[in-house]
Amino acid sequence: MLELTFLRERRAEVKRMLARKKFAADVDGFLALDDRRRELTTAVEGARAALGRAGDALASLDRSSEEFAKRTGELRNESDRIKVLEGELRSLEKEWRAAHLALPNVPHESVPDGRSDKDNVAVASWGDVAAVSPHAIPHYEIPWFESAVDLPRGAKVAGAGFPFYVGPMARLVRSLVRFFLDGAAARGYVEFFPPILVNAASATATGQLPDKEGMMYAVPEDGLFAVPTAEVPVTNFFRDEILDEAKLPILRCAYTPCFRREAGSWGRDVRGLNRLHQFDKVELVKWVHPETSFDELEKLRSDAEDLLQRLAIPYRVLAICSGDMGFPHAKQYDLEVWSGGQRRWLEVSSCSNFTDFQARRANIRFRSRKSGKLETVHTLNGSGLAIPRVLAALLENNLQKDGTVAIPSALQPYFGADFYRCV
Repeated sequence: MLELTFLRERRAEVKRMLARKKFAADVDGFLALDDRRRELTTAVEGARAALGRAGDALASLDRSSEEFAKRTGELRNESDRIKVLEGELRSLEKEWRAAHLALPNVPHESVPDGRSDKDNVAVASWGDVAAVSPHAIPHYEIPWFESAVDLPRGAKVAGAGFPFYVGPMARLVRSLVRFFLDGAAARGYVEFFPPILVNAASATATGQLPDKEGMMYAVPEDGLFAVPTAEVPVTNFFRDEILDEAKLPILRCAYTPCFRREAGSWGRDVRGLNRLHQFDKVELVKWVHPETSFDELEKLRSDAEDLLQRLAIPYRVLAICSGDMGFPHAKQYDLEVWSGGQRRWLEVSSCSNFTDFQARRANIRFRSRKSGKLETVHTLNGSGLAIPRVLAALLENNLQKDGTVAIPSALQPYFGADFYRCV
């Protein structure tokens, strides 16, 4: 959430910055609630103090006197009035918090302006898209694909978008997960194996709630949600804690299956592995000092890019424009791999800086050695990487004339040579 002093003292600037994003942001409405909340808080605190002083004065009176009875009645009436004010304040606090949570993060000044994904800016690329296999076809048209990734039986068991990976394909998915985790460890990330269900407080802290309820699978009886990404449980690991400034940045990675309802997404680019309700992903998460967070974002992006380079998959990097960026994001890069069979780009990673937005919601702080005061950390995360579209690009870009797939050399120690021909 946005810092209160920032909102109160820089209203016009905040409104200008939030207008660059696609989300409705009623700054004036929130600040009107904020003024009412502060006024009512002051009134309640003043009335409580006055009641306390009156109670002290009452103690000096003769309990049998008319004055004592009169004062007692007045105090009882005042106590009832304060209870009414307290009830109004509790109700206003709920409305105020909901309005505060509804305000998105402000985009960083370096984020390009734009209103949709058509305005995203390609800032880097790697590899030669013309050098992929001349035999590349869409992965879902490879003759043996349906026996290796059984979507019809997955639909029978769970529904559309829940695949069965069979035999060597299951091993290839597992090999990619291990490869990604080992790559993260080599770059200083400590591995977690987190819960795959989270509570509402965790989803609220990272910004999935109240913005993305429709995208998540819920267990309402227990107030839990299936993780849309490991970002949610991992970021909340330090919720309500004070970190040691000397240990920043803190780097963690985690593999989880991810669950997304993808509401409103069906009907385009959904064949094969392109869009699933359940998929596997390794996530990279950082808690960093505010002074270094945008430098850490560039390092995070490099960590994700390194994996693609080692797999020899051509890719490009997009700076996501203000109008296409997510609710809690301050700056975001997307990595897209070249799909040689489909002849298009597929997103496999988003690397984002949330500044203090998530950490303020999660109450994750550190004590500054300079000021001695508690400050809010900055959080970052990025996919390192998501499996399905990386897998699609590997199958397509390395498809051989005889229908086998050449496994990149970096992945061979993890996968072996069964079923697919390794080179």
